[in-house]
Amino acid sequence: MRDLITVAHRGDAEVDAKPCGVMSAYRDVAAVVTGSMGVPGRDTLSPVRLPLSLSKFATVLVHSHCCPPLLSSSSSLFFDLMAPNDGIIETGWKMIEDLTTNAYQIQQQLLEEILAQNVHTEYLDKFLNGSSDKKLFKEKVPIINYEDIKTYMEKIANGEPSDILLAEPLLELTLSSGTSGGKNKIMPMTAKELDKRTIIRNTLPWSVINKFADGLEQGKGMYLFFVMPDMRTPSGLRARPSLTSCLKSSYFQKQISSVYTSPYATILCLDINQSVYCQFLCGLLQRDEVLRVGASFANVLGRAIRFLKDYWRELCTNIRTGQLSHWITDPGCRNALSLILNKPNPQLADSIEGTCSKKSWEGIIKELWPRTKFVDVIITGSMAQCIPTLEFYCGGLPLVSSYYAASEGYLGINLEPLSKPSNISYTLLPNMAFYEFIPIKENHQELADQPQHLEGVYDDQDCKETLNKKEEIEPVELMDVKLGQCYEIVVTTFTGLYRYKIGDILMVSGFHNNAPQFRFMKRQGVRLSIDAERTGEDGLWKAVTQALLLIEPLGFILTDYTSYADTCSTPGHYVLFWELKMKGSDDLPEINPKITEECCYIAEESLDYLYRVLRKDNRIGPLEIRVVKHGTFDALMDFFIAKGTSVGQYKTPRCIKSEEALKVMDAGVVGGYFSQKAPKQG
Repeated sequence: MRDLITVAHRGDAEVDAKPCGVMSAYRDVAAVVTGSMGVPGRDTLSPVRLPLSLSKFATVLVHSHCCPPLLSSSSSLFFDLMAPNDGIIETGWKMIEDLTTNAYQIQQQLLEEILAQNVHTEYLDKFLNGSSDKKLFKEKVPIINYEDIKTYMEKIANGEPSDILLAEPLLELTLSSGTSGGKNKIMPMTAKELDKRTIIRNTLPWSVINKFADGLEQGKGMYLFFVMPDMRTPSGLRARPSLTSCLKSSYFQKQISSVYTSPYATILCLDINQSVYCQFLCGLLQRDEVLRVGASFANVLGRAIRFLKDYWRELCTNIRTGQLSHWITDPGCRNALSLILNKPNPQLADSIEGTCSKKSWEGIIKELWPRTKFVDVIITGSMAQCIPTLEFYCGGLPLVSSYYAASEGYLGINLEPLSKPSNISYTLLPNMAFYEFIPIKENHQELADQPQHLEGVYDDQDCKETLNKKEEIEPVELMDVKLGQCYEIVVTTFTGLYRYKIGDILMVSGFHNNAPQFRFMKRQGVRLSIDAERTGEDGLWKAVTQALLLIEPLGFILTDYTSYADTCSTPGHYVLFWELKMKGSDDLPEINPKITEECCYIAEESLDYLYRVLRKDNRIGPLEIRVVKHGTFDALMDFFIAKGTSVGQYKTPRCIKSEEALKVMDAGVVGGYFSQKAPKQG
């Protein structure tokens, strides 16, 4: 009996795929559906919401010899990319149940296949000497971060064969956003990996959200998408963000008109202002068809709304006259809009004008697109700070954070999309990477419970490092994580990442069948430090949120924030940059120095014990809040985009490390305020 039979129908043609292993089924389904087996350089599928007519499907029957069947012949998995909505929902949920029920078996076979395929690469061979034994892999192959394999990435970019790191033919290089660590990382991408991410990303979130929001196939999404220009490495390899790869695929181009309001040409436009203007114009012209609004990240949508505030009058003029503004010069945009903006529509213009001319923009998304059922953006991690602003604009619409992904892979899905932002959890997909988890336990937290041991340790540099060093704890596998425990996630993939630390800290919040669910806690490595203390992203966010409790009742909203450690002052001190607004207005609020100074003190009180001790001993100076004018964080975003960061992947850095970026922030400062007293130690 064959392990797997894959059959795809394309019109009257039938394609039989050769027998392959269980995990290969999930990797190759997209290739079978498209009739291509991952030829390097070809266009691939893209993460577009599923189309809605019947013409093409693939059936996967799995009979595994090495583990219980993922799917039996009586419960075939139908990937119907053009199926009626009910079929999509049923198919996706069936796949979720199969994946999460058989998580352990899938993980074990996935690791076997990764090792079998890549064991003879230069990187693995130096540790395993040709062996694909899983136990030996964990004993000999070290847990690494990007710096440990950076030279391999650079060699590939400069023309060395990619098989020094991975066996599968290379399609292109993927670029990370570069805002977390300050520099772009490059990652290998293969055709099969891109297809695998796409088929999962398209099927599962659509299935889940349709369970909670009916009738989505009867309308479109007003999503704001942006691409970056392709770059070439010295050897000629294409390098670009993964989202750009998806958006530039031929599949996305063919299906976008039935799924989204934005014409393809408006997404491809490299002038950001022209692109967002035209996408908003198309979204407003088709407002009665819009059932969902979204963007990649919460801050991207927030900035887009601020853009809309500046341009809604001009957009109304275009709609009223049926004429596109002359400053839109991109040929693709003008051609696309000529098909949509083809006649005057004063009635629609008056309606939009009546909505946008209101003093308050509270609920503006719901008013402009009245049939909208939810807003689809990532709001976890550093995006959590954007939640109050988006909730203000959404007017009660749910904020849906559909999936957990990184440059390293598409890793998890939110099975309860309508849950409150504070309760969002992601179920890890066991077929996307082999996972390990390093338990997190900070030594300085133990010291916080024993303050008498801190006397006199600060003059020894080794002690400074020891205070914040994590205990050497062996990582555990997916099935061995414990409820309530925090872990740093480690992945092994087909694309050359072996025991690689992504840099995310996750907390186990529950289980779905046999697969754990996690809440995103923080990014590793985002920290401030003046002396022996280390303040991470979570500690910083806690300090900010506690300080905000003082001013939020006064009507203040924090639209964005960042920080940096000022080591030029004596002693050095923490600096928080805050952009504030009043609820219902974008005007810079009147700042009360006494209240802002109290915010500084509350923030310091919320930082950890070691910080407070050092602050009391004057090893750290008073914390400073620098209030910046409206638009400063937009200028920071522009700075990073000019440096090559993708608009769609941009995340505000929570710790500024670049002197140039610091100059951007300082240029917007309208006032600086310091804590007037040292925090208590207890």
